[in-house]
Amino acid sequence: MKKIILNDGKTIPIVGFGTYKSTEQEAIESVISAIKHGYSLIDTAAIYGNEEAIGKGIKASGVSREEVYVTTKLWRECLGYESTKQEFKKSLKRLNLDYIDLYLIHWPANAKNYDNWQKANADSWRAMEELQAEGKIKSIGVSNFFEEHLEALFKTAKVKPSINQIEFHPGYWQEKLVNYCKKQNIVVESWSPFARGKVFGNEVLEAIANKHGKSVSQICLRWIIQHNVVVIPKSTSPNRIAENIQIFDFELSTFEMEQINKLPEMGFSGELPNLWPDRV
Repeated sequence: MKKIILNDGKTIPIVGFGTYKSTEQEAIESVISAIKHGYSLIDTAAIYGNEEAIGKGIKASGVSREEVYVTTKLWRECLGYESTKQEFKKSLKRLNLDYIDLYLIHWPANAKNYDNWQKANADSWRAMEELQAEGKIKSIGVSNFFEEHLEALFKTAKVKPSINQIEFHPGYWQEKLVNYCKKQNIVVESWSPFARGKVFGNEVLEAIANKHGKSVSQICLRWIIQHNVVVIPKSTSPNRIAENIQIFDFELSTFEMEQINKLPEMGFSGELPNLWPDRV
């Protein structure tokens, strides 16, 4: 498994396992299956409601704690210094772990929901910096932050975010934001890599898949990692779980990468950080 070096010197696997919408038994079984098939990065969040199941799955897998890279996230309605400390403690307890490898602010505060969104983000970040200094978190990062949210955070942050997890898939990959993050030495991580299923049936992706003898899913994931972006595909099917990690035995050409880069918008979730909780 290829790993990417973060700006704090730690590493993260380039392909991980997503658990969004996994119910308890699904989550336990799928985590066991994912680890069995070679995944070591497991991604969850407080809002998913499955942290306890993820913890059970990790324990049931039989691998040592050091062999698993666990990500969870602070929900956007719980921002603030004290709240962040409390919410992190709850996540740690539900996961039944001694530390978290990567902790993210799930969505930035915005003017619709916070009187001072900059301070809400900054206060949460300060709490996360302290938790990192105490060894309870190895790396800290953000999710769904635009350039304006990062710029505001930089004004008070002592530690730069190691990762920005964003919506990134064929048809919507936020090229400008990705380039900004890379200039800031912030690793980009992709959520919704299959564009909520919209990639399936796309003629360009199907033609490339047929050429390589791969599935459309594998083409999308390969395209993402060739952008040097971390990706966390989610599945509860053992066959799909195995398929999604079998992407290191082929390579997309520069022309194929550009073909996918230029696909028209598709599969955009409609979720934007400055508009939550409303969708566009």
